[in-house]
Amino acid sequence: MTALSRPGRVAERAAVDPATFAEEVASGYVPVVLRGQVRDWAAVRAGRDGDRAIAGYLSGFGGGQPLDVMIGAPEIRGRFFYNDDLTGFNFHRQKVALGQLLGQLLRYAEDEAAAPHALYANAATAPDHLPGWEASNALGLPTGKAPARLWIGNATRVATHYDQSNNIACVVHGRRRFTLFPPNQIANLYIGPLDNTLAGPPSSMVDPDAPDLARYPRFAAALADAQVAELEAGDAIFIPAIWWHHVAALDRLNVLVNYWWTHEETASPFGALVHALMAIRDLPPAPRAAWRTWFDHYVFDADAAQAGAHLPEAARGILGPASPARTERLRGFLIRLLGGRT
Repeated sequence: MTALSRPGRVAERAAVDPATFAEEVASGYVPVVLRGQVRDWAAVRAGRDGDRAIAGYLSGFGGGQPLDVMIGAPEIRGRFFYNDDLTGFNFHRQKVALGQLLGQLLRYAEDEAAAPHALYANAATAPDHLPGWEASNALGLPTGKAPARLWIGNATRVATHYDQSNNIACVVHGRRRFTLFPPNQIANLYIGPLDNTLAGPPSSMVDPDAPDLARYPRFAAALADAQVAELEAGDAIFIPAIWWHHVAALDRLNVLVNYWWTHEETASPFGALVHALMAIRDLPPAPRAAWRTWFDHYVFDADAAQAGAHLPEAARGILGPASPARTERLRGFLIRLLGGRT
């Protein structure tokens, strides 16, 4: 990475209170590291005594549902990804009890000569899998009703991807390196299949730790616009929605907690994109350009929210201001459209 460019550093600040987070961090559209934001969590304090201490602490939350664990052979060297011809993946999934997972992670962590399998329990919701977690490890920041989600594993890497929601990720144990790319770098990240993904959102095909520039030459431009942060236990990072991020867990036992939330209840923009692929992308150039003017007028222009202002308020229908009632009206209209009834 260094030989290609020197990515910038993610902006940093000390821990913030809820009001400052809402007004100065979450209101912006740039990532921010919050040093020491969760250093007083009981889990973080427990982990200061080592891997066995954090494993013992987590085991105390037994009784929840088994975790969905990604398992990869030692040959993948911790990088969960596709297989060579993209017909499948280089890992499999298995339901594993929390205690069983922690026991195996400890065995790997304490055998430095071993070439361990890659193990990663991802996005395990605390209420379902570690009941009682939030009582002793409350975030205390305004993230709506977002549940805590735990990510527990060894030295693994998650391919560059985006989230549709705002994200705050908190390192509980071990270290994590985040490499982030702004949304406008999508063309330079060489995105993989949209409908056959590793774990939900589409991912970049490029390994940021060993980029193949002969195959993916534009990635050099993305890397020049990247931001990097390395977090210790007790640190957190705010990642705005749609920012691309690659996450590397750097130690032999790592625990992270994250929260996804949106400011409003909205439909999936990704779903709208997929429908546009079917309805618009393959039109001849002239009608495709004509439909682009519709999208600009009703969606993307700065004054798009005023596109129906010339109509009486009662007649604006789906062009009215955002509200739960308008959302329901839009949903019904879409159902009729997709069913061929207009």
